[in-house]
Amino acid sequence: MRKPAILVLEDGRAFRGESYGAEGETFGEAVFTTGMTGYQETLTDPSFHRQVVVQTAPHIGNTGVNGEDDESSKIWVAGYVVRDPARIGSNWRATGGLGERLATEGVVGISGIDTRALTRHLRERGAMRVGISTVDLDPASLQARVKAQPEMLGADLSAEVTTSQAYTVQAEGEHRFTVAAVDLGIKANVARRLAARGVTTHIMPATSTLEELLAVSPDAVFFSPGPGDPATADHPVALARAVMSKKVPLFGICFGSQILGRALGFETYKLGYGHRGINQPVLDRTTGKVEVTSHNHGFAVQAPLDTVIDTDFGGVEVSHVCLNDNVVEGLRALEVPAFTVQYHPEAAAGTHDADYLFDRFVELVEGRKANA
Repeated sequence: MRKPAILVLEDGRAFRGESYGAEGETFGEAVFTTGMTGYQETLTDPSFHRQVVVQTAPHIGNTGVNGEDDESSKIWVAGYVVRDPARIGSNWRATGGLGERLATEGVVGISGIDTRALTRHLRERGAMRVGISTVDLDPASLQARVKAQPEMLGADLSAEVTTSQAYTVQAEGEHRFTVAAVDLGIKANVARRLAARGVTTHIMPATSTLEELLAVSPDAVFFSPGPGDPATADHPVALARAVMSKKVPLFGICFGSQILGRALGFETYKLGYGHRGINQPVLDRTTGKVEVTSHNHGFAVQAPLDTVIDTDFGGVEVSHVCLNDNVVEGLRALEVPAFTVQYHPEAAAGTHDADYLFDRFVELVEGRKANA
């Protein structure tokens, strides 16, 4: 028998349901994600650190959980909100149920609420702080403590999710190139996609210096996805500028894209409710193709869409644009070997439209070495 639970937003909107996962109390930023699959990858994505994730798909947990699909070593979400959790998880790879996994890792969730109404509320009023509780069911009391929580704007979180020690993921088959990856909240599938292309990846702490990156003799540097406000990430920004000054090929994804954007002199800003899900349309201006892409970001780079921008590192152009709202989804430097995308070409789980970007990264390294 599940215990009664309540979810209260900072503006006072409340939803009553039942506990799902661990019992207790949790706080974070309420965000919604539109993927109909991939809940295990979502839960273990470090970019969701300190966020309470609302699943817009009504049925969650259908395929249980397994030992293969985690994107990191633990569940990172601060809380979890679903409408109709599966009573039984069924899949040939399943090793357990989602509810049990949430409880084991101490993740407080709520089920049985109108997630459609909650999503519409967040879409209209923006992502906001939230609390879920099975111990304090008084909305006013919980709301007061929600409003005392820190906001995501101004949050410096990469140090809380980065690896404490460098480690290496070896290339599959013949080794071709070496990449130093700055871990700001990296997902496991990044290194897997690089390994499939013959790249050995050294995954290094967010506090790494340029000298430490260069000590592994990298052919290129990668800045990973991650959580928090990019406006607080001064060390990674300085590191990105140092890498570009050396003209070492650089690729940044999501938070890494925002870091490179700041390094190039652009401002970042918080989106109203962000882009989260695996069905976001993006135009690749290089090819003219529209990709269906995987997103998880609440911040974005502010840059002119239709002109080449002069920066300290030469001209830069916006390479990718979200077709829903014209948000900048990628940058390309024209005079140094650097580019970014705001979304997730590593895309676990799905879609795989943007997997070619890892090929583009490898081609950038090949071109740089050929001209060296």
